[in-house]
Amino acid sequence: MTTPPLVSPFGGQPPPPQQQQQPQQAQAARDVNTASLCRIGQETVQDIVLRTMEIFQLLRNMQLPNGVTYHPNTHQDRLGKLQEHLRMLSVLFRKLRLVYDKCNENCAGMDPIPPEQLIPFVEDDSSKHEDRSAAQSRPATEERREILEVNKKLKQKNQQLKQIMDQLRNLIWEINSMLAVRS
Repeated sequence: MTTPPLVSPFGGQPPPPQQQQQPQQAQAARDVNTASLCRIGQETVQDIVLRTMEIFQLLRNMQLPNGVTYHPNTHQDRLGKLQEHLRMLSVLFRKLRLVYDKCNENCAGMDPIPPEQLIPFVEDDSSKHEDRSAAQSRPATEERREILEVNKKLKQKNQQLKQIMDQLRNLIWEINSMLAVRS
């Protein structure tokens, strides 16, 4: 932090404190953009959640006046803390409303981008085939057919291997059972 000069370059008298603060406030207002407002809003929401959790913690720890003796000082202290948290929560909600309004004001002139354009889109197989010319699509179709046939044969072989494994498992089970009966 810098200290103001004792003598101003123009007059010999230091400028009054209000004149120094006004340019700083104007510069701070210019530095606040929509992204920083969103960050401030996010922090405010986090503060609201934290305060709300603290309120519920205080309410959970409070004893109900159900005939049990309680200390009035403790009750007043907790009630004061609860009221302070509620007041701060109200202030935070007002701050969040101001940030929200300012963000909407800053974004009013912008064209909204539809969410569909923000999400990367993967084309399906039918749209890819439509774009190809007839000369390119014929070999690709034949290749695809061959791949499908190979996949079909592979699935059949896998099914046969599974059946063989099941048969071996059952045979081993029977052998172990017979050995257990013999001994």
